[in-house]
Amino acid sequence: MMEVFLITLMVLLVMWLGTKIMDKAGLHKAWVLCLLIPIVNIFMIWVFAFCHWPNLKEDVKQDL
Repeated sequence: MMEVFLITLMVLLVMWLGTKIMDKAGLHKAWVLCLLIPIVNIFMIWVFAFCHWPNLKEDVKQDL
């Protein structure tokens, strides 16, 4: 029973941190739900790492 509680707590922590990152990046917080889907979560981390972040300053180069 304790393991289920700790896993749930960890998942909620990761989801909360993900929403903070999405908010700072200027992206919709609902994208964090992709973290719950196996394989998709790894792919989406790469997509977000290299996509255009609307909240970055204009003088920051975002294109690779």
